[in-house]
Amino acid sequence: MKLTAEELAKVAHLSRLDWSEQAAATMGDSLDTILTYMETLNEVDTAEVAPTVHAVELRNVWREDEPHESLAHEAALQNAPERNEEYFKVPKVI
Repeated sequence: MKLTAEELAKVAHLSRLDWSEQAAATMGDSLDTILTYMETLNEVDTAEVAPTVHAVELRNVWREDEPHESLAHEAALQNAPERNEEYFKVPKVI
């Protein structure tokens, strides 16, 4: 599929690209190659192929959420650089 100069200019405008004539010619050739390949893929019969979201099957790798004892208050403050009785002491932000 050969792109016209107007189509290439529209793609550049929509992509917010400002390229030279030489770059436009190079990009036009690259896009032409990609679109020609896509036309080849469109000829393949995919009627029996189930739609997929990912090419590779993914699964959740997180651990199960299981309740457990939380960290004791004193243990949480044990390595604090500065503390104010029961809280972390940090510089004022605002």
